[in-house]
Amino acid sequence: MKNIICVVLILISIVIFGMRIYKGIVFKQNVSGYLKRAATANTIQLAHEQLTKALDYLEAENLTSGYTSVLYETPDEDIDFWYRNLKASQIELKNLNSESALEKTNVLIKLRESLLSGEKGRATVPKGLSVYPNNKMWAALMFFALLTSFFAIMIPVSESEKKAKEKTAADKNNTI
Repeated sequence: MKNIICVVLILISIVIFGMRIYKGIVFKQNVSGYLKRAATANTIQLAHEQLTKALDYLEAENLTSGYTSVLYETPDEDIDFWYRNLKASQIELKNLNSESALEKTNVLIKLRESLLSGEKGRATVPKGLSVYPNNKMWAALMFFALLTSFFAIMIPVSESEKKAKEKTAADKNNTI
């Protein structure tokens, strides 16, 4: 019976972790992947195209304002500022009428600095946006998944320790 409980707890944890990973992958496919491509584009048109794809998804999913915070609001979790910054970049790309290669290059460099963070060239995105607006629910689910994983591991460990103690006690009784 305890083995069945452990298996069920592990399955619950895997499902919760799997859904969270899935949400992250969907977000990368529809937003952060396009932002990274826009940041590394070599032409204004290509950058505008990729940025527009990300913005279209954000607008369709209503990910344009709010905070991704669970406990308290910090500036790096402000979706509105981040979204307006992306929108301003899109407008700047769209309205660039210059034929100057230097000006185009400067706009692309500015875009790259806006879209990518210093850490391994990742797209700058408010943490937890992939599960927004359900961040509190996902925090609770992840905590629950960690707890169920812990108990799923601890039940067999405590059982094996109990059996080892019983065996040691039985061995002592047999040698006497």
